[in-house]
Amino acid sequence: QVQVVESGGGLVQPGGSLRLSCAASGSIFSTIAMGWYRQAPGKQRELVAIITSSGGTNYADSVKGRFTISRDNAKNTVNLQMNSLKPEDTAVYYCNARIRPTASPGRIDDYWGQGTQVTVSS
Repeated sequence: QVQVVESGGGLVQPGGSLRLSCAASGSIFSTIAMGWYRQAPGKQRELVAIITSSGGTNYADSVKGRFTISRDNAKNTVNLQMNSLKPEDTAVYYCNARIRPTASPGRIDDYWGQGTQVTVSS
């Protein structure tokens, strides 16, 4: 099995910063990509940022220039540095790991963390 665990959420004032971390562990043959998604009340889950094993990144337009995603391939960890936070960034943030499982390396599986709350408010 594969476990995905997030940490680092909390309450921050507008303009502040937070750093989210995520670690994937278990029966992982290789990691294709890891990313962060978020879901605000009454809205659909949306992509925030994603990074591939080769370092390629993609960001939602709403966070470009403010958020930075990074990863450690050897440790299967991914971080999201969030600066200049706005109230509209308030959401539950979920980490996703797209991996090839050890038992079947030809298959691609998606695993999700339990989510961490980020609240931006004065």
